[in-house]
Amino acid sequence: MSFSERHGLHSEAARADVLRQIEAAGLGVIRLVFPDQHGMLRGKTIVASEAKRTLSEGVAMTTTLLLKDTSHRTVFPVFTAGGAFGDKAMEGGADVLLIPDPSTFHVLPWAPHSGWMLCEAHFPDGRVVPHSTRGLLKRIIAEAEAAGFDYIAGIEVEFHLFKLLDPRLAPEDSGQPGTPPDVELLTQGYNYLTELRYDQLDPALEILRREVQALGLPLRSMEVEYGPSQVEFTFQAQGGLASADLMMLFRSAVKQVARRHGYHATFMCRPKIPNVMSSGWHLHQSLVSRATGMNAFIGDNGALLSETAMHYLGGLLHHARAAAVFSTPTINGYRRYRPYSLAPDRAIWAVDNRGVMVRALGTPGDAATRLENRVGEPAANPYLYLASQLAFGLDGIAEKRDPGPSADTPYETEAAMLPRSLAEAVEALAQSTVARQKFGSGFIDYLLRIKRAEIARFEAEVTAWEHREYFELF
Repeated sequence: MSFSERHGLHSEAARADVLRQIEAAGLGVIRLVFPDQHGMLRGKTIVASEAKRTLSEGVAMTTTLLLKDTSHRTVFPVFTAGGAFGDKAMEGGADVLLIPDPSTFHVLPWAPHSGWMLCEAHFPDGRVVPHSTRGLLKRIIAEAEAAGFDYIAGIEVEFHLFKLLDPRLAPEDSGQPGTPPDVELLTQGYNYLTELRYDQLDPALEILRREVQALGLPLRSMEVEYGPSQVEFTFQAQGGLASADLMMLFRSAVKQVARRHGYHATFMCRPKIPNVMSSGWHLHQSLVSRATGMNAFIGDNGALLSETAMHYLGGLLHHARAAAVFSTPTINGYRRYRPYSLAPDRAIWAVDNRGVMVRALGTPGDAATRLENRVGEPAANPYLYLASQLAFGLDGIAEKRDPGPSADTPYETEAAMLPRSLAEAVEALAQSTVARQKFGSGFIDYLLRIKRAEIARFEAEVTAWEHREYFELF
């Protein structure tokens, strides 16, 4: 029996269907990708003739790819006994097997010789690697299903799109990480939603729209955002895992397609560009009752939100500080949390108020009633962002947490402040017993170590501000 058959991973019919699609499309290669702990795609490309064997047996990938920070440095001592969080199978840069998920198969329209599939990483004995973020989201979704709910999520994501002037590929630009590219604006800023700005962006946006829709992603709108060269894409709501997979593919597609056409797309929250505006990722979410098929957030007797929705909301607010590492995992992302900025700075909610952390949207009895959490940054790992929302929301339901009254003055209401830095968020997560219950202490300690390594590198750098402030003065 093959590896997939021995461990009951995918049906023969599913594998056969993908092979038929590969043959019908005349593909030359298949990109097999794995979403790592940061939400970056890593993997290998095989020739199409290897697809049958790989669907059954997988392809090897080094375990060190699970142990890196955002500069691609390995932050665990893999060549020492007990290194790599104490799992013998992770020591020495050993291999894991990437097993493709046939349900994620796509043909890449900008590279039509290429197929694409998400993979899960397994140890040779069949175990899923312990810190698979896609696997964690699946587990939390299963917990919601056991409680009688399906998780629905809709995505609004902002990003910046620039003209690429110089990719900075000279040998001296090589590094870990390399030198950022030189770019120029496609539009000036502060003409939010204007037709003029959209038409200036249209040549680039039309390229992206065509390829995104060719992938079959449920695109709803493309919008001119407030800042220079800043745009927003929105997508139809769907199941939580499908939405997380969508975000992975969308970010990868946008960056690849943009680069092929002489543009640079970045999902970094706040690039160091004059007059730039921060980008956010607003996550719309609701629960559907598995017993009735109805939106469980719809209120009764004229109320906007049901008791279930209020307790779910209470969980999001109660755990907001601990959840920040999942929704805002970069040092840069915390530059967005500031008052009077259309971004949150404290854990509060309101009905349709863009200054709060969570907006309650809909009208009484509306089937589309939902919560919009405005806390996330576009660089977040989709699986961890969604998993944390669902996990802490379910805790709110179980513990009947009270979100308090709607806040009419979002930047003046007394409430727990969101972390002002990644270091502060990391310490909040380290102290969260509910996070450890939901995700496992092993995973939390693993994530904390990676994030603390990034913070230590940042704190060791001499910044441009320090040099400007002190070099001449002292």
